[in-house]
Amino acid sequence: MKIGIIGCGSWGSAIANLLATIGHEVHMYTQSEEQYERIRNVGDNPGYLEDFTFHPSIEIHLSIEEAIDGADGIVLAVPTAAIRSCLEDIARVGTGVRIINLAKGLEQGSHLRLSQVAKEVLPGAPYIVLSGPSHAEEVAKLMPTTVLVCAEDEKDALWAQDLFTHDSFRVYVQDDMIGVEMGGALKNIIALGAGLSDGLGYGDNAKAALMTRGLTEIQRLGIALGAKPVTFQGLSGIGDLIVTCTSVHSRNWRFGNLVGKGTAPEDAIEKVGMVVEGYKTTKACYELAGELGIEMPITEKLYDVLYRSADPRQAVLDLMQRPNKHENEKIFLL
Repeated sequence: MKIGIIGCGSWGSAIANLLATIGHEVHMYTQSEEQYERIRNVGDNPGYLEDFTFHPSIEIHLSIEEAIDGADGIVLAVPTAAIRSCLEDIARVGTGVRIINLAKGLEQGSHLRLSQVAKEVLPGAPYIVLSGPSHAEEVAKLMPTTVLVCAEDEKDALWAQDLFTHDSFRVYVQDDMIGVEMGGALKNIIALGAGLSDGLGYGDNAKAALMTRGLTEIQRLGIALGAKPVTFQGLSGIGDLIVTCTSVHSRNWRFGNLVGKGTAPEDAIEKVGMVVEGYKTTKACYELAGELGIEMPITEKLYDVLYRSADPRQAVLDLMQRPNKHENEKIFLL
């Protein structure tokens, strides 16, 4: 297959290498002339992936048109905030090939899932999401990883399953787009909270509680939007939650850890040096939960810390002092 990849960050680079290793013809687009020259002349990607060299067959372009010309599929490896503009660029080219999105988030303002954005901009193009516990640093080294692909039409998901399958990369098929997208987006919020908890010096008990109750919040909002409860027990739910909350590879964990140690959110983003999806997703999720009347206390307190300068220790105390409840209250599993 010929695959065009838009975006040369850590995840786009790792997926490009995987696809080239499998044997696909891979073309990547970057808007950075400096990165373009570095990849062409040196073959690495400093600032994104360490101890990494691009597969020699990969071609790099400064033009989206060149990168996706004649492609059998297009991989979007850009942050959530850039998804709509990238889709508009693809629409101008006029291609109707399959779109595979790697981003995990909600669009700011509209609170749309990214598949909904794609349907608005490219209503005729098959849309596929790839999700699950998959740090780019490990995929780039072809370390064992298991993910899922999801599409409205199963034939598109099966196509993507075949496209990405490798001895180091096992791919399952899912059919719950809402659950997959909400699990992937909202786990970044909880991972941010896990980093903050560690930064405050709290222990394993606190993080285990945060992850467990955080999953409950993800379920509440996801199910209210129409997701299947069982999806959150899978790779895009608890699987992605575990890896993002417990690994130093996680940008969201690193960001939260810095905030927990006293760094202002804006400065923490600068120190991480890459997009922290959980920061903006916290705001979008807080607003969406308010519109729908969904109780999400952890998300609410993280919003207060990040956007209202609330004291993190007081936020934790507020959560601990909430009225006693039944564990399964308001999960909306039925």
